[in-house]
Amino acid sequence: MVEGLLFAILVFMVLGSIIAVETRDLLSSVIAVGAVGFGLAVVFLILAAPDLAIVQVVVEVLTLIMLLRVVVSRKDETLAHSLRRGAAFAAVAGVAFCTIFLVYGWVCFQDLPAFGEPLMRVSHRYIEQGLAEVNAPNLVTAVLLDYRAYDTLGEATVIFTAIVGALAILRRKGRTTDERGDDADR
Repeated sequence: MVEGLLFAILVFMVLGSIIAVETRDLLSSVIAVGAVGFGLAVVFLILAAPDLAIVQVVVEVLTLIMLLRVVVSRKDETLAHSLRRGAAFAAVAGVAFCTIFLVYGWVCFQDLPAFGEPLMRVSHRYIEQGLAEVNAPNLVTAVLLDYRAYDTLGEATVIFTAIVGALAILRRKGRTTDERGDDADR
């Protein structure tokens, strides 16, 4: 049941990626990219990784805001309009990339433990030896700051970078006053 759901979401994400690449309308492409990102967040939730799902949603929302800002403020000119010779190469490269992606996805699905099997191989050690090894009264804090410190730092860095990027793109341009006293964009 869960494997089928994950496979359906994977197919949805692949179709969204194809739509994002092949559509000529930039706004539709941004929406398709957003659908793929939110599909990944749902996969994280199904695989019992709510922390990754939250990070994915935050990064996805900020990325969509930045992409929408860029799409709304520019003309609808894509590389496909200016380059017609590379169409065959792009099609072959796209098919090759999708094939490689699907093969690696299939290998990763085969490597996952069967659903219903306990996934608590590592967590048993944390629970049994965490207090003795870390001397922290709170086991959750011990896991986040001692055992998974690099992962926690990476997640915090991704969120911080996404927020700084969104602020950099969404900020108003500085204004100067010209000789007439009118505001003019720099």
